[in-house]
Amino acid sequence: QVQFVESGGGLVQPGGSLRLSCVNSRMSISTYAMAWYRQAPGKQRELVARILSGGTTNYADSVKGRFTISRDNAKNTLYLQMNSLKPEDTAVYYCNFGLNTGSWGQGTQVTVSS
Repeated sequence: QVQFVESGGGLVQPGGSLRLSCVNSRMSISTYAMAWYRQAPGKQRELVARILSGGTTNYADSVKGRFTISRDNAKNTLYLQMNSLKPEDTAVYYCNFGLNTGSWGQGTQVTVSS
């Protein structure tokens, strides 16, 4: 079973930054489209950002210009740099495949609050 492990979340003030990381402990992600998703309380899980194996990226309109998705295939790691955070970014953030999702990890909690 594919296993994603997310980290890097925390409590941050509005306008602050966080960098999330995701490692897959059981397989190489280098040839897959990968993505970050988030789920806020009482809401459905949504796609935040996607990066294809060749490096092409796309973002949800709500995070464009503020978030950057990247990958380090040598480290088998996916990243999400989040800047200018807003309270509405508060959610549990998950990584998974970018096209056909697999099993979900525990996620990492991001809370934006003053």
